[in-house]
Amino acid sequence: MSGEPIVILGSGLAGWTTAREVRKLDRETRLVLVTGDSGDFYSKPMLSNAFASGKSAAQLVTTPAARMAQELNVELVARAEARAIRVADQVLETSAGNHPYSRLVLALGADPIRLPLAGDGAHEVLSVNDLEDYGRLRHKLEGARRVLILGAGLIGCEFANDLAGAGFEVTVADPAPRPLAALAPDAASAAVAEGLAGCGVRWRLGAAAQSVGRGGEGFRVALSDGSTVESDVVISAVGLRPRTALARDAGLAVNRGIVVDSFLRASAESVFALGDCAEVEGRVRPYVLPIMHAARGLARTLAGEPTEIRFPPMPVVVKTPACPLVVNPVEAGEPGAWSVVERDGGVKMVFADGENRVRGFALTGPRAAERGAMTRLLAA
Repeated sequence: MSGEPIVILGSGLAGWTTAREVRKLDRETRLVLVTGDSGDFYSKPMLSNAFASGKSAAQLVTTPAARMAQELNVELVARAEARAIRVADQVLETSAGNHPYSRLVLALGADPIRLPLAGDGAHEVLSVNDLEDYGRLRHKLEGARRVLILGAGLIGCEFANDLAGAGFEVTVADPAPRPLAALAPDAASAAVAEGLAGCGVRWRLGAAAQSVGRGGEGFRVALSDGSTVESDVVISAVGLRPRTALARDAGLAVNRGIVVDSFLRASAESVFALGDCAEVEGRVRPYVLPIMHAARGLARTLAGEPTEIRFPPMPVVVKTPACPLVVNPVEAGEPGAWSVVERDGGVKMVFADGENRVRGFALTGPRAAERGAMTRLLAA
């Protein structure tokens, strides 16, 4: 192992948590954290439910970058564009200079998927993926009344609940026949749809956005079912795509994400990846709990104790107060079936395999409080 530092590329939850976990085990090894933004630490999941509480972008910052760097004894290189990884001589090239590394951790995150929309207003559709995006959204919402959200997945539903709670007229459009179609089973997603409708959200399901045109002071959005929606602000929440270009250009194996094994090792020596950008043994694991779990294991590997990452059951919590949802999803094609166990006081569903073993669950409303008991059942 060379005397060069561990270099972490990315200052989101994955990057900073890896730095924190390394420091719990090793106070001496140089840590360099390179980021394209300020490096301020904040909870990214808060972006989709902070408006109703009146929080500005600055108020979402829990720890300024300088303080994070000081507390963790990290050399912070902020506002630096990563340009190339030279894997042969272990150097990260950036706009702020070259950084040799003993080990490189890619915590690059993901980019919003941009819909191929026609129309003279398409370039004004907003996506919210970081603090700067959130600041732009808050500015656009000043004086607005109608909001159209494209995408009825987790982020779209959370934004819909938050903005409806703040008094906006919210419409959600999605080509799927129900919200949360890729995450939750039908009865659970129907409960969320009903809960959000109860707080004023209007659903335009089975209809994809095709064009966004300027119309008066706002926008006129044409949908695939032939209808139009008029809105003052249009938000795209159709999903994220792992950032893989840097790794691909360096010759690393890339599929949906940067391909890593169960130790989070990429296909080049001394390079690791985790978080939204990584594909761990065939799966992208973008949620908070898997990222924190992976960071703890990776820190042990970086500290000289190679540690295989085995993910325990980690249910996803959807922040929709109008109808809370907790779901432990199952992989597409996994043998078994969903069934409704109970409906009173909220929907409770389980996914059982052919031997009647529970492999997944979904809980809505007050049933969400059963998350701990159901998770322990999965782990048994």
